[in-house]
Amino acid sequence: MPSEPPSKTSPADRQQEFLQAGLDRIDQGLTVIDGNLQLVAWNRAFLRLLDFPEDMAYVGATFESFIRYNAERGEYGPGDVQELIAERVRLASRFVSHYTERVRPDGRILAVRGDPLPDNGFVTLYTDMTASRRLEQQIQQDNAELEDRVIQRTAQLTAAQQRLTEADAAAQRITTALRCSEENLRLITDTVPALIGYFDQQEIYSYTNKGYSDWFGFTKEEMVGRSIHDVVGDEVYASVSTYLHLALRGQQVSYEYAMRRPGGQVFYARSELVPEMDAEGRVIGCFVLSVNITDLKNAQSALVHAQKMEAVGQLTGGLAHDFNNLLTVVIGNLLTLHERYPNDPDICEFVVPALKASRRGAALIKRLLAFASKQPLAPRSVNIEDLVADTMILLKRTLPAHISVTSIPMDEPLFAMTDAQQLENALLNLALNSRDAMPDGGQLVIQAQRMQLDLAHVADFDVAPGCYVALSVSDTGAGMDAATQARASDPFFTTKRFGLGSGLGLSMVYGFAKQSGGGIRIQSALGEGCTVTLVLPYVCDKLELDAPMGAQYGSGQRGAEHPLVLLVEDDPDVRRVIRLQLVDLGYPVIEADHAADALDLLSTVPSVGILISDMVMPGSMDGRTLCCEASLSAPNVKTLLISGYAMSPENAIGPPLLKKPFTAVELQRALDGLMS
Repeated sequence: MPSEPPSKTSPADRQQEFLQAGLDRIDQGLTVIDGNLQLVAWNRAFLRLLDFPEDMAYVGATFESFIRYNAERGEYGPGDVQELIAERVRLASRFVSHYTERVRPDGRILAVRGDPLPDNGFVTLYTDMTASRRLEQQIQQDNAELEDRVIQRTAQLTAAQQRLTEADAAAQRITTALRCSEENLRLITDTVPALIGYFDQQEIYSYTNKGYSDWFGFTKEEMVGRSIHDVVGDEVYASVSTYLHLALRGQQVSYEYAMRRPGGQVFYARSELVPEMDAEGRVIGCFVLSVNITDLKNAQSALVHAQKMEAVGQLTGGLAHDFNNLLTVVIGNLLTLHERYPNDPDICEFVVPALKASRRGAALIKRLLAFASKQPLAPRSVNIEDLVADTMILLKRTLPAHISVTSIPMDEPLFAMTDAQQLENALLNLALNSRDAMPDGGQLVIQAQRMQLDLAHVADFDVAPGCYVALSVSDTGAGMDAATQARASDPFFTTKRFGLGSGLGLSMVYGFAKQSGGGIRIQSALGEGCTVTLVLPYVCDKLELDAPMGAQYGSGQRGAEHPLVLLVEDDPDVRRVIRLQLVDLGYPVIEADHAADALDLLSTVPSVGILISDMVMPGSMDGRTLCCEASLSAPNVKTLLISGYAMSPENAIGPPLLKKPFTAVELQRALDGLMS
């Protein structure tokens, strides 16, 4: 059977490269250590900030190796090297949150923050705090200098007023000088890249710089006299009030908080509160120093999401094999029963619905594999206008009458490189989600347009810059809040009542988009409907990339005698179903349940003409190896692999592969391809 050459880089490899490239662009150092204290992920900033050689970092590198390297070059001070190493490894193995700051030999100050991961392991961020600390020192120094200047100027003014009570002009010049000094201080504090403020014992702001007031959407003048609760709102105040009370009791505290802006977007900040004491040691107020850490949080979230998608993909790929074996037995037996009693209405009443349900199960497995990037797509140049038109016909027949379905005409012909069937399924999934969001009726609009994504907009879709076809499905339904949007593409997450949704629809669209080299964006708010935009790689014109389906198979005309088939399958139920299919097709069959028996039969039964083997079998030899051995000992034997696992690009090398579950017709086509 002809096959396309394998791609040089698998989607999973490209995804890993994109992820690593993204991590390397973070200016903070990052490491992910698993439960065995071994390195799972890192970035270049980690090696640069801690001055580690690049060859030390690789997947599986031990946490101890980095500690030993530091200890041996004196990073931890004097003492027994082995004891210093053992103590740090013991603390790390507790997998608890930790934060520390350390001064490197070159004088740089690094903040090290570690947070535990599920099932042990931890992610650690290394932040160069040198500039921040110097900035704090500079601010403190500037404040001290300003206070000294104010005192000096006040003394000069007092003396001048005492000496020159009638010299109003001189007094005016001194007052002007003081005003200029204050303006200089305001200019400094408004320019520094930090959020600075001050509040008193009653939690009333008496000063904020421009950055701090802009963060909360006020002017500096509007901030003065307002309470913290009034400025930050109920949600933020509830999360930070504990730290405020600690600071007003004299304790310096640091904390992080999240703030939701109008429109649903969430921003994050890290704040430090420094109490101010009077001469008697009482707290009279607190200074606030905050930093915007939204980009850092988004990077952490992207890393966690990537790890979660990888775990779901591994789980799905493993389950597919067992489910496809089960469905092979179910569909094969049901088809045999239906074919033997085609005119029995009682049997047909039960068999036909069971066959439909089994085939839906097989289709669901394929969709799950596509979501997990385990099922290869069949990309080709797709005419988006034709596909949308076909989808509109399907939707108008499927959606209830109280939902209006329209599409916006395209300004130009659009072609995208994608799998047409999977794209149609994706649009159908999005439309069904919109239907469920409009139980009382509404409008659903599909729009397609060309979209050029530059560096400023690719983050919305998590794609590379370039030209894309954007397909949007918009509805006037209930909409989603920010928390729901954040989890909308998670597998098995649903807001529907139990039994009304699997939680896989949007996640499968997400998986299809990423596997196709594109992405999705969700825009929604409660009560304002929802728009899901799917972007796919744009191609200039229609390309005929695929040969007609019929060209893959022979004519199906065979001689009067069929060659003897050696069937190798370790599952007896699956083997029985395939044997019955082969016998019904007119092929004589002998069987083996593992590779060793199959090789013995090949050596003792020279009339074997076709070897059909399962990909995965017990023992040290799998189906692919068996076919290679058979080609050496019996070069005239045709070979065909069957598997319930997801097909990968490597399957294009060697014998053709038939995906379970399959029907007798599909088996016959595969055999025709062998014999053609």
